[in-house]
Formats: sequence, C-alpha cells, structure tokens
Amino acid sequence: MRTSFLAVAATAIVLSGCQTVDTTKSSAVGVDRKQTFLVSSEQVNQSAEEAYRQTLAQAQKQGALDKDAATMQRVKTIVGRLVPQTGALRPDAPGWKWETHVISSKEVNAWCMPGGKIAVYTGLIEQIQPSDDELAAVIGHEMGHALREHGREQMSQQLEQQAAVGIVGAILNVPQAAIDLAPQVLDVTVNLPHSRQDETEADRVGVELAARAGYDPRAALALWTKMEKVGGAQPPKLLSTHPPTADRIKDLQTVVEKVVPLYQAAKK
Repeated sequence: MRTSFLAVAATAIVLSGCQTVDTTKSSAVGVDRKQTFLVSSEQVNQSAEEAYRQTLAQAQKQGALDKDAATMQRVKTIVGRLVPQTGALRPDAPGWKWETHVISSKEVNAWCMPGGKIAVYTGLIEQIQPSDDELAAVIGHEMGHALREHGREQMSQQLEQQAAVGIVGAILNVPQAAIDLAPQVLDVTVNLPHSRQDETEADRVGVELAARAGYDPRAALALWTKMEKVGGAQPPKLLSTHPPTADRIKDLQTVVEKVVPLYQAAKK
C-alpha cells in the first residue's frame, strides 16, 4: 500500500477518529448496514475526480473514448433516468457531479467511482447484448457501490489492517500536500474485487434504482444469468467475487418482488 494513502488515513484518525454512519436509507430493499470509515468522503471524491480524468485521458489517447454517438447517448439516457432516483436512498446523491462515458474495450465491465463517475465498456454491450432494462440493472448496480461508498469503506478496512501491525504510527508526519489517493481510488474501483456482501448490497440498490426509473427490475435476473455464460472459464470482471448465480438469483427474486410495485408506478 502506498505511503500517501496511509498518511491521509492516519491523519483522519488523529483529527476526527473513525465514523460509523448510515450511507443510505434502507428504503424498499432493506440495505441498512452501518459502515465505519477512516477516510473522509471529501478526500476520496476529490481523488476519484483525479483518477477519472486520468482514465479518460488515457482512453482519449488510445482513440477509445465515446467513439459511438448512439451508444453514448443510450448509456447517458439510462443514467439520466437513474440519477434522480438516487435521492430515495440518499438525499445528497442527485446533487453529485455525475458524469458518464463509454470506453471502447473488449472487457465486459462497467464501474462507478466515488462521487458518481461512471464508465461503461463496449465489451459489455457487444458481448452481453443487454436490453435497456438489463443495462439499467448493470449501471444501477455500479451506482449502488458509489451510493454505499464501498470504495471508501474498502480503503478504511485496508488502513485498519495496516494499523494493526503498527505501520500507521511511522508515517504520521507525512505532509498533507503529499497526499494522493487517486491510485487507490482507481484500484478499488477498477482492479480490486468487492466483497460478496458489497456485491449483494449493490445488486439490491441497483434493482431499486432501476424500478424507480421505470426499468423492469426483473431484467436483472436474466442479465446476471447471461453474464455468467460469457467468457467460459474466465468470467467477466464484474463477476469476480459475486455470489454464485443461484444464490444471487434467489436473493434478487425476493428483492424484485419488493420493487415491482415501484416499477409499475413509474410506468404509469
């Protein structure tokens, strides 16, 4: 782990201590687990902005950024319907600086950085061939990670592990100006897997967002079944730590039943 990350986290502990909070309301899906953070959302979101710009710049340099106008518009339309619904789970979220781009890549993937910075890879669309309802389930899932601040939580857990072996104390005097969390934000968003607990929470939040936006939440059941079939022995990164499909479908079936009325109301 980078010294800069430990430095900001250690500073957070000294100045304000850990925070145990409810990031989202339980709303219709029952996600109400309290979370403990050792780094501030402001620092993480600022670093996410930096990491996102770096990622977009690299894609632009490779000629892979927003190449197809129709695909970009399709994705932005779905996000545009999902974002207003985030207020049902956290009142501050509709006011985030949401941003969406499409990156040309064979990788079957999509992600949402802290603060609402979204990327969808063309490999997801080309290989899965999702309907708009299914694509809304994927994007809603990734937005769920951001709403629940799973990346910030994962960083805090990493810090806690390091503190347990006495590393933090050695770096308390690192200057604030030296802090740079962007590599860690990129790592936990794009490279490192989430826990199964996080994935289940994102599933649940995602189907509620989709339902509230007028997308059929039942599409998530077909979507994750299709996702598992892509890649054979090498499943998409989106499935790296997800619960087994049978377990996921069982959980989603229960959640979908709760949010179908929201979908029906939105369609009216």
